[in-house]
Amino acid sequence: MLTFAVVPRRLIAGAMLSLCVALPASADEFATKPEAEAMVKKTIAFMKANGKDKTYSEINRKDGPFTDRDLYMVAYGFDGVVRAHGANPKMLNKNLMELNDIDGKAFVKERVEMAKKNPSFWQEYKFTNPVSGKIEPKAMYCQPTEDVIVCGGVYLR
Repeated sequence: MLTFAVVPRRLIAGAMLSLCVALPASADEFATKPEAEAMVKKTIAFMKANGKDKTYSEINRKDGPFTDRDLYMVAYGFDGVVRAHGANPKMLNKNLMELNDIDGKAFVKERVEMAKKNPSFWQEYKFTNPVSGKIEPKAMYCQPTEDVIVCGGVYLR
């Protein structure tokens, strides 16, 4: 009787361990480039329908419709001032034109210049991932609309 109780526990423990080891991290854990593009388009459509102030308010809500896992929206003016930021409210109303990434890349300045020349674009730089807390390579999809650049990015793995 003791053997009967011990064997099933071992089998269950072994089966559970093999499941944990065999299953990779879910791809759904992180946002993808197509999801970032779709979220930027969704944000711009919302902005056109509801105005900038309401859109900025929604972007700034971490539990709002413009935040999904490690994907969040950011809106910049062409002057480099942050109008909305889905991950860091401390950035609001700050001019980040001279902000450099860890490699010295003035990515906001570059982003503004790219927005003046392109209807939409991808840009790569390094930034702190709000989920991991680590500086990671990031690709940001941006689309200018009127006097605002709406961006959402994915961390590259």
